[in-house]
Amino acid sequence: MRPLRILIVLNEAPLPFGHALGRWYSVLLRGLVERGHRVTVYATCADSQDTQRTRELFPSPVYDYRPYPFPERKTAWRKLTTLRRPFSYMIHPGLPLDLRAELDRGFDILHLEGIWSGWLGEGCNPSKVVLNFHSLYDIDQAGQPPPGWRQRIDRALRRRAEHYLLKSFGTLLTLTPRLKEGVRAIAPRTPVHVVPLGLDAEQYPFIPAESRPTQPIIGLIGSMNWYPSYSAGVRLLTRLLPAIRAKLPEVRVFIVGWHARAALRAFLSIPGVEVLENVPDTRPFFESSSLLLYAPERGSGMKVKVLEAFAYGVPVVTTSEGVEGIPAQDDIHAGICDEDAGLVERALLLLKDQSRQESQRRAARALVEQHCHPRVVLDGVQRCYEDILSRARRQAA
Repeated sequence: MRPLRILIVLNEAPLPFGHALGRWYSVLLRGLVERGHRVTVYATCADSQDTQRTRELFPSPVYDYRPYPFPERKTAWRKLTTLRRPFSYMIHPGLPLDLRAELDRGFDILHLEGIWSGWLGEGCNPSKVVLNFHSLYDIDQAGQPPPGWRQRIDRALRRRAEHYLLKSFGTLLTLTPRLKEGVRAIAPRTPVHVVPLGLDAEQYPFIPAESRPTQPIIGLIGSMNWYPSYSAGVRLLTRLLPAIRAKLPEVRVFIVGWHARAALRAFLSIPGVEVLENVPDTRPFFESSSLLLYAPERGSGMKVKVLEAFAYGVPVVTTSEGVEGIPAQDDIHAGICDEDAGLVERALLLLKDQSRQESQRRAARALVEQHCHPRVVLDGVQRCYEDILSRARRQAA
Protein backbone atom coordinates (compact mmCIF):
# COMPACT_ATOMS: atom_id res chain seq x y z
CA MET A 1 0.00 0.00 0.00
CA ARG A 2 1.05 3.62 -0.42
CA PRO A 3 2.82 5.32 2.50
CA LEU A 4 0.30 6.76 4.95
CA ARG A 5 0.33 9.57 7.47
CA ILE A 6 -0.52 7.74 10.69
CA LEU A 7 -0.97 9.18 14.17
CA ILE A 8 -0.89 6.62 16.99
CA VAL A 9 -1.86 7.07 20.63
CA LEU A 10 -0.48 4.52 23.11
CA ASN A 11 -1.58 4.06 26.71
CA GLU A 12 1.84 2.63 27.65
CA ALA A 13 5.43 3.13 26.59
CA PRO A 14 6.50 0.95 23.60
CA LEU A 15 9.11 -1.03 25.54
CA PRO A 16 9.91 -4.57 24.31
CA PHE A 17 10.34 -5.68 27.94
CA GLY A 18 8.24 -3.17 29.81
CA HIS A 19 4.59 -3.59 30.66
CA ALA A 20 2.69 -6.31 28.81
CA LEU A 21 1.28 -4.22 25.98
CA GLY A 22 4.55 -2.39 25.50
CA ARG A 23 5.84 -5.47 23.66
CA TRP A 24 3.11 -5.13 21.05
CA TYR A 25 3.49 -1.37 20.81
CA SER A 26 7.21 -1.65 20.04
CA VAL A 27 6.42 -4.14 17.24
CA LEU A 28 3.71 -1.83 15.86
CA LEU A 29 5.82 1.33 15.84
CA ARG A 30 8.95 -0.25 14.44
CA GLY A 31 7.07 -2.26 11.82
CA LEU A 32 5.01 0.62 10.41
CA VAL A 33 8.06 2.86 10.09
CA GLU A 34 10.03 0.08 8.38
CA ARG A 35 7.19 -0.26 5.87
CA GLY A 36 7.58 3.36 4.85
CA HIS A 37 4.67 4.98 6.68
CA ARG A 38 5.09 8.42 8.23
CA VAL A 39 4.19 7.75 11.84
CA THR A 40 3.88 10.01 14.87
CA VAL A 41 3.39 8.28 18.20
CA TYR A 42 1.99 9.87 21.36
CA ALA A 43 2.68 7.65 24.37
CA THR A 44 1.79 7.87 28.04
CA CYS A 45 4.82 6.96 30.17
CA ALA A 46 4.47 5.98 33.81
CA ASP A 47 7.94 7.11 34.83
CA SER A 48 10.94 9.04 33.58
CA GLN A 49 13.00 5.88 33.06
CA ASP A 50 10.44 4.63 30.54
CA THR A 51 10.68 7.96 28.75
CA GLN A 52 14.47 7.78 28.50
CA ARG A 53 14.58 4.13 27.43
CA THR A 54 11.98 4.58 24.70
CA ARG A 55 13.77 7.66 23.36
CA GLU A 56 16.91 5.55 23.05
CA LEU A 57 15.04 2.72 21.32
CA PHE A 58 13.18 5.02 18.92
CA PRO A 59 15.55 7.92 18.21
CA SER A 60 14.75 10.96 16.13
CA PRO A 61 14.66 11.58 13.20
CA VAL A 62 13.92 7.97 12.22
CA TYR A 63 11.01 7.90 14.67
CA ASP A 64 8.68 10.74 15.60
CA TYR A 65 8.09 9.54 19.14
CA ARG A 66 6.51 11.87 21.70
CA PRO A 67 6.24 10.62 25.31
CA TYR A 68 4.10 12.28 27.96
CA PRO A 69 4.27 11.72 31.73
CA PHE A 70 1.28 10.84 33.88
CA PRO A 71 -0.32 14.06 35.17
CA GLU A 72 -0.99 14.62 38.84
CA ARG A 73 -4.51 13.77 40.05
CA LYS A 74 -4.66 15.98 43.13
CA THR A 75 -7.05 18.69 42.00
CA ALA A 76 -10.79 18.40 42.52
CA TRP A 77 -11.33 19.12 38.82
CA ARG A 78 -9.18 16.18 37.75
CA LYS A 79 -10.99 13.87 40.16
CA LEU A 80 -14.33 15.00 38.78
CA THR A 81 -13.09 14.52 35.23
CA THR A 82 -12.00 10.98 36.09
CA LEU A 83 -15.50 10.18 37.33
CA ARG A 84 -17.01 11.47 34.11
CA ARG A 85 -14.35 9.98 31.83
CA PRO A 86 -12.78 6.93 33.52
CA PHE A 87 -8.99 6.59 33.21
CA SER A 88 -8.65 9.98 31.54
CA TYR A 89 -6.33 10.87 34.41
CA MET A 90 -3.59 9.13 32.38
CA ILE A 91 -3.78 11.84 29.70
CA HIS A 92 -1.30 14.67 30.13
CA PRO A 93 -2.94 18.08 29.47
CA GLY A 94 -0.46 18.79 26.69
CA LEU A 95 -1.17 15.58 24.77
CA PRO A 96 -4.62 16.46 23.35
CA LEU A 97 -3.41 19.93 22.38
CA ASP A 98 -0.39 18.56 20.52
CA LEU A 99 -2.46 15.81 18.90
CA ARG A 100 -5.11 18.27 17.73
CA ALA A 101 -2.45 20.49 16.15
CA GLU A 102 -1.08 17.50 14.22
CA LEU A 103 -4.56 16.36 13.18
CA ASP A 104 -5.22 19.81 11.76
CA ARG A 105 -2.15 19.45 9.53
CA GLY A 106 -3.73 16.44 7.83
CA PHE A 107 -3.58 12.69 8.33
CA ASP A 108 -4.82 9.40 6.89
CA ILE A 109 -5.36 7.28 10.03
CA LEU A 110 -5.72 8.03 13.74
CA HIS A 111 -4.90 4.75 15.50
CA LEU A 112 -5.88 4.58 19.19
CA GLU A 113 -4.47 1.71 21.28
CA GLY A 114 -6.42 0.71 24.37
CA ILE A 115 -10.03 1.55 25.11
CA TRP A 116 -9.25 4.63 27.22
CA SER A 117 -7.13 6.20 24.49
CA GLY A 118 -10.52 6.68 22.87
CA TRP A 119 -10.98 9.89 24.85
CA LEU A 120 -8.39 11.47 22.55
CA GLY A 121 -10.43 10.63 19.46
CA GLU A 122 -13.44 12.69 20.50
CA GLY A 123 -14.17 15.42 17.97
CA CYS A 124 -12.18 13.71 15.22
CA ASN A 125 -13.75 12.45 11.99
CA PRO A 126 -14.81 8.95 13.16
CA SER A 127 -14.38 7.45 9.69
CA LYS A 128 -10.60 8.01 9.91
CA VAL A 129 -10.22 6.55 13.41
CA VAL A 130 -9.52 2.96 14.45
CA LEU A 131 -9.72 1.96 18.11
CA ASN A 132 -7.91 -1.21 19.17
CA PHE A 133 -9.46 -2.69 22.32
CA HIS A 134 -7.63 -5.51 24.07
CA SER A 135 -10.32 -6.78 26.44
CA LEU A 136 -13.99 -6.27 27.27
CA TYR A 137 -15.22 -5.23 30.68
CA ASP A 138 -18.55 -6.97 30.06
CA ILE A 139 -16.71 -10.30 29.73
CA ASP A 140 -14.12 -9.76 32.45
CA GLN A 141 -16.61 -8.81 35.15
CA ALA A 142 -19.40 -11.23 34.26
CA GLY A 143 -20.47 -13.15 37.35
CA GLN A 144 -18.24 -11.10 39.66
CA PRO A 145 -20.37 -9.37 42.32
CA PRO A 146 -18.85 -6.04 43.42
CA PRO A 147 -17.91 -5.97 47.11
CA GLY A 148 -19.52 -2.62 47.94
CA TRP A 149 -21.54 0.34 46.71
CA ARG A 150 -18.48 2.32 45.59
CA GLN A 151 -17.33 -0.57 43.44
CA ARG A 152 -20.82 -0.88 41.96
CA ILE A 153 -20.77 2.78 40.99
CA ASP A 154 -17.25 2.47 39.60
CA ARG A 155 -18.21 -0.55 37.50
CA ALA A 156 -21.33 1.16 36.17
CA LEU A 157 -19.38 4.26 35.16
CA ARG A 158 -16.63 2.21 33.57
CA ARG A 159 -19.03 0.02 31.65
CA ARG A 160 -20.98 3.03 30.36
CA ALA A 161 -17.78 4.76 29.26
CA GLU A 162 -16.48 1.62 27.52
CA HIS A 163 -19.73 1.24 25.59
CA TYR A 164 -19.69 4.92 24.64
CA LEU A 165 -16.16 4.77 23.25
CA LEU A 166 -16.73 1.51 21.37
CA LYS A 167 -19.68 3.15 19.58
CA SER A 168 -17.83 6.39 18.81
CA PHE A 169 -15.54 5.42 15.92
CA GLY A 170 -15.87 4.09 12.40
CA THR A 171 -13.62 1.05 12.80
CA LEU A 172 -12.63 -1.26 15.63
CA LEU A 173 -9.59 -3.50 15.89
CA THR A 174 -9.26 -6.31 18.40
CA LEU A 175 -7.17 -9.36 19.25
CA THR A 176 -9.50 -12.37 19.16
CA PRO A 177 -12.71 -13.64 17.54
CA ARG A 178 -14.26 -13.83 21.02
CA LEU A 179 -13.76 -10.08 21.51
CA LYS A 180 -15.17 -9.39 18.05
CA GLU A 181 -18.27 -11.39 18.92
CA GLY A 182 -18.56 -9.65 22.28
CA VAL A 183 -18.53 -6.15 20.82
CA ARG A 184 -21.36 -6.93 18.39
CA ALA A 185 -23.90 -6.41 21.16
CA ILE A 186 -22.41 -2.95 21.82
CA ALA A 187 -21.62 -1.65 18.32
CA PRO A 188 -23.38 -4.02 15.90
CA ARG A 189 -22.86 -1.88 12.78
CA THR A 190 -19.18 -1.04 13.27
CA PRO A 191 -16.65 -3.01 11.19
CA VAL A 192 -14.31 -5.03 13.44
CA HIS A 193 -10.95 -6.42 12.33
CA VAL A 194 -9.24 -9.21 14.27
CA VAL A 195 -5.44 -9.05 14.45
CA PRO A 196 -3.53 -11.03 17.09
CA LEU A 197 -1.02 -9.48 19.43
CA GLY A 198 2.36 -9.14 17.76
CA LEU A 199 5.38 -10.60 19.52
CA ASP A 200 8.93 -10.53 18.21
CA ALA A 201 10.15 -14.00 19.16
CA GLU A 202 13.73 -13.01 18.33
CA GLN A 203 13.67 -10.99 21.55
CA TYR A 204 13.07 -14.21 23.52
CA PRO A 205 16.05 -16.62 23.45
CA PHE A 206 14.78 -20.19 23.51
CA ILE A 207 15.96 -21.77 26.77
CA PRO A 208 18.32 -24.72 26.08
CA ALA A 209 17.24 -28.05 27.51
CA GLU A 210 20.40 -28.32 29.58
CA SER A 211 19.64 -24.97 31.26
CA ARG A 212 16.15 -25.88 32.40
CA PRO A 213 15.43 -26.78 36.06
CA THR A 214 15.63 -30.41 37.07
CA GLN A 215 13.51 -29.93 40.21
CA PRO A 216 9.69 -29.50 39.92
CA ILE A 217 9.08 -25.74 40.04
CA ILE A 218 5.76 -24.17 39.08
CA GLY A 219 5.81 -20.52 38.05
CA LEU A 220 2.99 -18.02 37.69
CA ILE A 221 3.85 -14.63 36.24
CA GLY A 222 1.33 -11.83 35.78
CA SER A 223 0.06 -8.50 37.09
CA MET A 224 -1.96 -9.21 40.20
CA ASN A 225 -3.90 -5.96 39.87
CA TRP A 226 -5.55 -7.50 36.78
CA TYR A 227 -8.38 -9.86 37.66
CA PRO A 228 -7.46 -12.77 35.32
CA SER A 229 -3.95 -13.04 36.77
CA TYR A 230 -5.17 -12.55 40.34
CA SER A 231 -7.80 -15.27 39.91
CA ALA A 232 -5.12 -17.57 38.45
CA GLY A 233 -2.95 -16.95 41.52
CA VAL A 234 -5.74 -17.66 44.00
CA ARG A 235 -6.81 -20.77 42.10
CA LEU A 236 -3.26 -22.12 42.06
CA LEU A 237 -2.67 -21.59 45.77
CA THR A 238 -6.05 -22.71 47.10
CA ARG A 239 -7.11 -25.51 44.77
CA LEU A 240 -4.46 -26.69 42.33
CA LEU A 241 -1.33 -26.72 44.46
CA PRO A 242 -2.79 -28.87 47.28
CA ALA A 243 -3.88 -31.48 44.72
CA ILE A 244 -0.51 -31.42 42.97
CA ARG A 245 1.37 -31.76 46.26
CA ALA A 246 -0.73 -34.78 47.20
CA LYS A 247 1.06 -36.58 44.35
CA LEU A 248 4.30 -34.59 44.20
CA PRO A 249 5.08 -33.18 47.68
CA GLU A 250 8.42 -31.65 46.75
CA VAL A 251 6.99 -29.21 44.18
CA ARG A 252 7.82 -25.55 44.75
CA VAL A 253 5.95 -22.47 43.53
CA PHE A 254 6.84 -18.88 42.84
CA ILE A 255 4.45 -16.13 41.81
CA VAL A 256 5.82 -12.94 40.27
CA GLY A 257 3.96 -9.83 39.21
CA TRP A 258 2.96 -6.27 39.83
CA HIS A 259 1.48 -5.88 43.33
CA ALA A 260 1.68 -9.65 43.87
CA ARG A 261 2.55 -9.58 47.57
CA ALA A 262 -0.14 -7.03 48.34
CA ALA A 263 -2.81 -8.87 46.37
CA LEU A 264 -1.88 -12.32 47.71
CA ARG A 265 -0.93 -11.32 51.26
CA ALA A 266 -3.28 -13.93 52.72
CA PHE A 267 -1.15 -16.71 51.18
CA LEU A 268 2.40 -15.53 51.91
CA SER A 269 2.94 -18.07 54.70
CA ILE A 270 2.31 -21.18 52.58
CA PRO A 271 5.47 -23.36 52.76
CA GLY A 272 7.41 -23.72 49.54
CA VAL A 273 5.68 -20.72 47.95
CA GLU A 274 7.56 -17.51 47.16
CA VAL A 275 5.71 -14.37 46.06
CA LEU A 276 7.67 -11.50 44.50
CA GLU A 277 6.34 -8.21 43.20
CA ASN A 278 7.40 -5.39 40.88
CA VAL A 279 10.57 -7.10 39.65
CA PRO A 280 12.56 -5.26 36.96
CA ASP A 281 12.89 -8.31 34.67
CA THR A 282 10.76 -11.47 34.48
CA ARG A 283 13.12 -13.43 32.23
CA PRO A 284 15.03 -15.12 35.12
CA PHE A 285 11.74 -16.42 36.48
CA PHE A 286 10.74 -17.94 33.16
CA GLU A 287 14.15 -19.60 33.04
CA SER A 288 13.65 -21.01 36.56
CA SER A 289 10.21 -22.51 35.88
CA SER A 290 9.57 -26.15 35.04
CA LEU A 291 6.22 -24.96 33.79
CA LEU A 292 3.93 -21.95 33.85
CA LEU A 293 0.60 -22.80 35.46
CA TYR A 294 -1.73 -19.96 34.52
CA ALA A 295 -5.40 -20.82 34.99
CA PRO A 296 -7.56 -17.69 35.11
CA GLU A 297 -11.20 -18.05 36.09
CA ARG A 298 -12.20 -15.44 33.55
CA GLY A 299 -10.57 -12.80 31.41
CA SER A 300 -10.87 -11.69 27.81
CA GLY A 301 -8.06 -11.05 25.36
CA MET A 302 -4.68 -12.59 24.69
CA LYS A 303 -2.49 -13.37 27.68
CA VAL A 304 0.98 -11.95 27.15
CA LYS A 305 2.67 -14.10 29.78
CA VAL A 306 1.41 -17.26 28.06
CA LEU A 307 2.81 -15.98 24.76
CA GLU A 308 6.12 -15.19 26.42
CA ALA A 309 6.32 -18.64 28.02
CA PHE A 310 5.72 -20.15 24.56
CA ALA A 311 8.48 -17.96 23.12
CA TYR A 312 11.03 -18.77 25.83
CA GLY A 313 10.22 -22.47 25.66
CA VAL A 314 8.57 -22.85 29.06
CA PRO A 315 5.83 -25.53 29.08
CA VAL A 316 2.39 -24.14 29.89
CA VAL A 317 -0.67 -25.51 31.64
CA THR A 318 -3.66 -23.21 31.29
CA THR A 319 -7.36 -22.88 30.52
CA SER A 320 -9.15 -22.05 27.28
CA GLU A 321 -9.19 -18.45 28.60
CA GLY A 322 -5.40 -18.59 28.88
CA VAL A 323 -4.92 -19.40 25.19
CA GLU A 324 -7.67 -17.15 23.83
CA GLY A 325 -6.65 -15.94 20.40
CA ILE A 326 -3.93 -18.59 20.00
CA PRO A 327 -4.68 -21.78 17.99
CA ALA A 328 -3.04 -23.93 20.66
CA GLN A 329 -3.99 -27.61 20.97
CA ASP A 330 -4.12 -29.60 24.18
CA ASP A 331 -1.15 -31.93 24.71
CA ILE A 332 0.59 -30.55 21.62
CA HIS A 333 1.37 -26.92 22.41
CA ALA A 334 0.24 -26.84 26.07
CA GLY A 335 -1.82 -28.60 28.67
CA ILE A 336 -5.27 -27.03 28.25
CA CYS A 337 -8.29 -27.74 30.43
CA ASP A 338 -10.92 -25.69 32.26
CA GLU A 339 -11.48 -28.11 35.14
CA ASP A 340 -9.25 -28.32 38.20
CA ALA A 341 -8.74 -32.08 37.93
CA GLY A 342 -7.60 -31.80 34.32
CA LEU A 343 -5.22 -28.95 35.12
CA VAL A 344 -3.68 -30.94 37.96
CA GLU A 345 -3.34 -34.03 35.78
CA ARG A 346 -1.62 -32.10 32.99
CA ALA A 347 0.73 -30.34 35.41
CA LEU A 348 1.79 -33.63 36.99
CA LEU A 349 2.36 -35.28 33.61
CA LEU A 350 4.65 -32.46 32.55
CA LEU A 351 6.50 -32.19 35.86
CA LYS A 352 7.30 -35.90 35.77
CA ASP A 353 8.19 -36.22 32.08
CA GLN A 354 11.07 -34.22 30.59
CA SER A 355 10.44 -35.56 27.08
CA ARG A 356 6.83 -34.33 27.20
CA GLN A 357 8.08 -30.93 28.32
CA GLU A 358 10.55 -30.81 25.45
CA SER A 359 7.95 -31.75 22.84
CA GLN A 360 5.36 -29.21 23.98
CA ARG A 361 7.73 -26.30 24.45
CA ARG A 362 9.19 -26.69 20.96
CA ALA A 363 5.74 -26.92 19.39
CA ALA A 364 4.62 -23.84 21.34
CA ARG A 365 7.63 -21.82 20.22
CA ALA A 366 6.90 -22.67 16.58
CA LEU A 367 3.24 -21.70 17.08
CA VAL A 368 3.96 -18.25 18.50
CA GLU A 369 6.59 -17.61 15.80
CA GLN A 370 3.97 -18.34 13.15
CA HIS A 371 0.82 -16.83 14.64
CA CYS A 372 2.23 -13.70 16.29
CA HIS A 373 5.10 -12.90 13.93
CA PRO A 374 5.42 -9.14 13.38
CA ARG A 375 5.06 -9.59 9.62
CA VAL A 376 1.76 -11.45 9.98
CA VAL A 377 0.37 -8.98 12.49
CA LEU A 378 1.41 -5.87 10.58
CA ASP A 379 -0.12 -7.28 7.41
CA GLY A 380 -3.38 -7.49 9.36
CA VAL A 381 -3.07 -3.92 10.61
CA GLN A 382 -2.46 -2.67 7.07
CA ARG A 383 -5.52 -4.56 5.82
CA CYS A 384 -7.51 -2.70 8.44
CA TYR A 385 -6.10 0.62 7.23
CA GLU A 386 -6.87 -0.30 3.61
CA ASP A 387 -10.47 -1.06 4.56
CA ILE A 388 -10.81 2.33 6.27
CA LEU A 389 -9.46 4.16 3.23
CA SER A 390 -11.59 2.09 0.82
CA ARG A 391 -14.78 2.89 2.71
CA ALA A 392 -13.83 6.58 2.82
CA ARG A 393 -13.36 6.60 -0.98
CA ARG A 394 -16.73 4.95 -1.52
CA GLN A 395 -18.43 7.49 0.73
CA ALA A 396 -16.75 10.38 -1.11
CA ALA A 397 -17.73 9.05 -4.57
